[in-house]
Amino acid sequence: MDMFLKSVSAVNDETRVRLLKFINTNGKVCVCDLEKSFDMIQSRLSRHLKILKEAGFLALNREGRWAYYNINTSLDTFLQSCLTQIETLTLDIPKLQKAC
Repeated sequence: MDMFLKSVSAVNDETRVRLLKFINTNGKVCVCDLEKSFDMIQSRLSRHLKILKEAGFLALNREGRWAYYNINTSLDTFLQSCLTQIETLTLDIPKLQKAC
């Protein structure tokens, strides 16, 4: 039940939905690229990414001093369904801007 509530809460925010669509579209992205693409301060972005990771949507990979996020490869049926629905939404997501 706890994971279900975390998952529902995670997608109950437009910024997080846009982040999921962006990462799903662009694949593995560095936090600094997300900051630049979304023009968002690091602390605010990190909070959104933490919520998405704890809900099971994202996987974090560290490479040296860089942190990269990608869609979790082992999504359960509910998370996969949410992601499929997000992909059908017409959202204003920015173009990937490389900063690293």
